[in-house]
Amino acid sequence: MSDIVIVYHSGYGHTAKIAEAVAAGSGASLLALDAQGELPAGGWEQLQAAKMIVFGSPTYMGSVSWQFKKFADASSKAWFTQAWKDKLFAGFTNSASMNGDKHSTLHYFITLAMQHGGLWVGSGLMPSNNKAATRDSLNYVASFAGLMTTTPSDASADEMVPGDLATARAFGERLKASTAARG
Repeated sequence: MSDIVIVYHSGYGHTAKIAEAVAAGSGASLLALDAQGELPAGGWEQLQAAKMIVFGSPTYMGSVSWQFKKFADASSKAWFTQAWKDKLFAGFTNSASMNGDKHSTLHYFITLAMQHGGLWVGSGLMPSNNKAATRDSLNYVASFAGLMTTTPSDASADEMVPGDLATARAFGERLKASTAARG
């Protein structure tokens, strides 16, 4: 079992692809929420044992998917006993628009982590914001609070922007290093 567990919901496969790229960079275990917002068997135990919990959800209408919200509400059992206190947390989201109010989703994750008494880890990545930058540059979407990626609404998960997948792997490397530094 990994020290890092990614718990995420993916409606159309794009967020799952990002979760896989973050896991490739971090060595994290993946816990996909199903279409009803439920964890797989043993999921709560994996989250309890993790040193870091990473949240992932598409941004739908300016926030997390209802499936992720259902999981977050169910995490109140862990909150009540402060079971996740002092764990590291991080998060990522994907939407079709460049902005798409993705920051609202990351703020939702940050608030959830703070309610659990956790410690938040941001992207640690400089933005690609000069004239030489292209859509395939690292952190082109320019997020510091967590990972943000953008996939055109008519693109399949297999057509995701290579630069966003590279950014997701780099974000995963940061999460791995942050977890290792904590001991």
